[in-house]
Amino acid sequence: MCHNQGVLIRQIADAFHRFGDTFVLPKAVTPAAGARVMDLQDPTSKMSKSATSDAGLVYLLDKPSAIVKKFKRAVTDSDGEVRYDRQAKPGVSNLLDILSACTGRTTDDLASGYSQYGPLKKDAGDAVIAVVEPVRNRYHELMDDRGELARLLRIGNERARSVAAATLARAHAHVGLMPRI
Repeated sequence: MCHNQGVLIRQIADAFHRFGDTFVLPKAVTPAAGARVMDLQDPTSKMSKSATSDAGLVYLLDKPSAIVKKFKRAVTDSDGEVRYDRQAKPGVSNLLDILSACTGRTTDDLASGYSQYGPLKKDAGDAVIAVVEPVRNRYHELMDDRGELARLLRIGNERARSVAAATLARAHAHVGLMPRI
Protein backbone atom coordinates (compact mmCIF):
# COMPACT_ATOMS: atom_id res chain seq x y z
CA MET A 1 0.00 0.00 0.00
CA CYS A 2 1.41 3.38 -0.94
CA HIS A 3 1.59 6.33 1.43
CA ASN A 4 -1.39 8.13 -0.16
CA GLN A 5 -3.63 5.07 0.29
CA GLY A 6 -2.65 4.90 3.96
CA VAL A 7 -3.52 8.58 4.41
CA LEU A 8 -6.89 8.09 2.68
CA ILE A 9 -7.72 5.05 4.83
CA ARG A 10 -6.85 6.99 7.98
CA GLN A 11 -9.02 9.94 6.86
CA ILE A 12 -12.01 7.66 6.20
CA ALA A 13 -11.61 5.90 9.55
CA ASP A 14 -11.27 9.25 11.30
CA ALA A 15 -14.38 10.64 9.56
CA PHE A 16 -16.41 7.66 10.75
CA HIS A 17 -15.54 8.44 14.38
CA ARG A 18 -18.35 11.01 14.43
CA PHE A 19 -20.68 7.98 14.30
CA GLY A 20 -18.88 6.23 17.13
CA ASP A 21 -16.04 3.73 17.31
CA THR A 22 -16.44 2.12 13.89
CA PHE A 23 -12.98 1.53 12.48
CA VAL A 24 -9.61 1.20 14.16
CA LEU A 25 -7.42 4.14 13.24
CA PRO A 26 -4.31 2.80 11.50
CA LYS A 27 -0.99 3.74 13.05
CA ALA A 28 2.29 4.05 11.20
CA VAL A 29 4.86 1.44 12.13
CA THR A 30 8.38 2.61 11.45
CA PRO A 31 11.09 0.15 12.40
CA ALA A 32 14.43 1.43 13.66
CA ALA A 33 16.18 -0.07 10.64
CA GLY A 34 14.88 -0.92 7.20
CA ALA A 35 11.95 1.50 7.05
CA ARG A 36 13.28 2.83 3.73
CA VAL A 37 15.44 0.49 1.73
CA MET A 38 17.46 2.35 -0.84
CA ASP A 39 18.36 1.20 -4.37
CA LEU A 40 21.65 -0.68 -4.54
CA GLN A 41 22.70 1.22 -7.69
CA ASP A 42 21.34 4.62 -6.64
CA PRO A 43 21.49 4.74 -2.83
CA THR A 44 19.93 8.21 -2.77
CA SER A 45 16.66 6.78 -4.17
CA LYS A 46 14.27 4.38 -2.51
CA MET A 47 14.29 0.81 -3.86
CA SER A 48 11.27 0.76 -6.18
CA LYS A 49 9.72 -1.39 -8.89
CA SER A 50 9.52 1.74 -11.04
CA ALA A 51 13.33 2.08 -11.16
CA THR A 52 14.84 2.23 -14.62
CA SER A 53 16.87 -0.93 -13.96
CA ASP A 54 16.45 -4.08 -11.88
CA ALA A 55 20.17 -4.04 -10.98
CA GLY A 56 19.56 -2.15 -7.74
CA LEU A 57 16.41 -4.00 -6.70
CA VAL A 58 15.99 -7.20 -4.71
CA TYR A 59 12.81 -9.15 -5.36
CA LEU A 60 11.47 -11.72 -2.91
CA LEU A 61 11.59 -14.36 -5.66
CA ASP A 62 15.14 -13.57 -6.82
CA LYS A 63 17.43 -16.58 -6.77
CA PRO A 64 20.21 -16.39 -4.18
CA SER A 65 22.82 -16.13 -6.95
CA ALA A 66 21.03 -13.08 -8.38
CA ILE A 67 20.91 -11.43 -4.95
CA VAL A 68 24.63 -12.07 -4.41
CA LYS A 69 25.38 -10.57 -7.82
CA LYS A 70 23.32 -7.44 -7.08
CA PHE A 71 25.06 -6.89 -3.76
CA LYS A 72 28.53 -7.42 -5.27
CA ARG A 73 27.70 -4.65 -7.74
CA ALA A 74 26.18 -2.32 -5.14
CA VAL A 75 27.39 1.26 -5.40
CA THR A 76 29.77 2.40 -2.67
CA ASP A 77 32.56 4.97 -3.12
CA SER A 78 36.28 5.02 -3.74
CA ASP A 79 37.73 5.88 -0.33
CA GLY A 80 37.37 2.38 1.11
CA GLU A 81 36.41 3.40 4.65
CA VAL A 82 33.44 1.58 6.14
CA ARG A 83 31.47 4.00 8.30
CA TYR A 84 27.86 5.05 8.60
CA ASP A 85 27.30 8.51 7.13
CA ARG A 86 24.11 8.81 5.09
CA GLN A 87 25.19 12.13 3.48
CA ALA A 88 28.83 11.47 2.67
CA LYS A 89 28.62 7.70 2.10
CA PRO A 90 25.08 6.83 0.96
CA GLY A 91 26.07 3.51 -0.68
CA VAL A 92 27.97 2.18 2.33
CA SER A 93 25.28 3.49 4.69
CA ASN A 94 22.62 1.72 2.61
CA LEU A 95 24.47 -1.59 2.90
CA LEU A 96 24.81 -1.07 6.65
CA ASP A 97 21.10 -0.19 6.93
CA ILE A 98 20.12 -3.35 5.06
CA LEU A 99 22.46 -5.53 7.10
CA SER A 100 21.17 -3.92 10.29
CA ALA A 101 17.54 -4.55 9.33
CA CYS A 102 18.32 -8.21 8.62
CA THR A 103 20.45 -8.88 11.69
CA GLY A 104 19.07 -6.54 14.35
CA ARG A 105 22.53 -5.11 15.05
CA THR A 106 23.17 -1.36 14.97
CA THR A 107 24.83 0.24 11.97
CA ASP A 108 27.67 1.59 14.12
CA ASP A 109 28.31 -1.85 15.59
CA LEU A 110 28.31 -3.39 12.12
CA ALA A 111 30.56 -0.71 10.60
CA SER A 112 33.22 -1.31 13.24
CA GLY A 113 33.52 -4.92 12.06
CA TYR A 114 34.54 -4.08 8.49
CA SER A 115 37.63 -2.56 6.97
CA GLN A 116 36.72 -3.29 3.32
CA TYR A 117 33.59 -3.07 1.18
CA GLY A 118 33.79 -6.59 -0.26
CA PRO A 119 33.04 -8.44 2.99
CA LEU A 120 30.31 -5.91 3.84
CA LYS A 121 28.63 -6.49 0.47
CA LYS A 122 28.90 -10.26 0.87
CA ASP A 123 27.48 -10.25 4.39
CA ALA A 124 24.64 -7.88 3.44
CA GLY A 125 23.72 -10.10 0.48
CA ASP A 126 23.88 -13.25 2.61
CA ALA A 127 21.70 -11.63 5.29
CA VAL A 128 19.08 -10.64 2.72
CA ILE A 129 19.11 -14.17 1.31
CA ALA A 130 18.56 -15.57 4.81
CA VAL A 131 15.52 -13.31 5.24
CA VAL A 132 13.89 -13.82 1.83
CA GLU A 133 14.73 -17.51 1.32
CA PRO A 134 11.90 -18.85 3.53
CA VAL A 135 9.41 -16.63 1.68
CA ARG A 136 10.76 -17.73 -1.69
CA ASN A 137 10.71 -21.40 -0.66
CA ARG A 138 7.13 -21.17 0.63
CA TYR A 139 6.03 -19.44 -2.57
CA HIS A 140 7.44 -22.27 -4.66
CA GLU A 141 5.90 -24.91 -2.37
CA LEU A 142 2.49 -23.33 -2.83
CA MET A 143 2.91 -22.90 -6.58
CA ASP A 144 3.82 -26.59 -6.82
CA ASP A 145 0.76 -27.64 -4.77
CA ARG A 146 -2.20 -25.76 -6.22
CA GLY A 147 -4.64 -27.77 -4.08
CA GLU A 148 -3.00 -26.56 -0.87
CA LEU A 149 -2.88 -23.02 -2.24
CA ALA A 150 -6.61 -23.13 -3.02
CA ARG A 151 -7.33 -24.51 0.48
CA LEU A 152 -5.36 -21.71 2.15
CA LEU A 153 -7.04 -19.08 -0.02
CA ARG A 154 -10.46 -20.43 1.00
CA ILE A 155 -9.50 -20.24 4.69
CA GLY A 156 -8.21 -16.68 4.27
CA ASN A 157 -11.32 -15.71 2.33
CA GLU A 158 -13.59 -17.07 5.08
CA ARG A 159 -11.63 -15.22 7.79
CA ALA A 160 -11.69 -11.97 5.81
CA ARG A 161 -15.44 -12.27 5.19
CA SER A 162 -16.07 -12.89 8.89
CA VAL A 163 -14.07 -9.86 10.00
CA ALA A 164 -15.45 -7.67 7.21
CA ALA A 165 -19.05 -8.68 7.98
CA ALA A 166 -18.68 -7.65 11.62
CA THR A 167 -17.05 -4.35 10.65
CA LEU A 168 -19.70 -3.65 7.99
CA ALA A 169 -22.51 -4.40 10.45
CA ARG A 170 -20.92 -2.01 12.97
CA ALA A 171 -20.60 0.70 10.27
CA HIS A 172 -24.25 0.21 9.22
CA ALA A 173 -25.40 0.46 12.84
CA HIS A 174 -23.36 3.60 13.56
CA VAL A 175 -24.47 5.36 10.39
CA GLY A 176 -28.09 4.25 10.82
CA LEU A 177 -28.41 2.12 7.70
CA MET A 178 -30.49 -1.00 7.68
CA PRO A 179 -28.42 -4.18 7.70
CA ARG A 180 -28.39 -6.25 4.53
CA ILE A 181 -30.68 -9.25 4.58
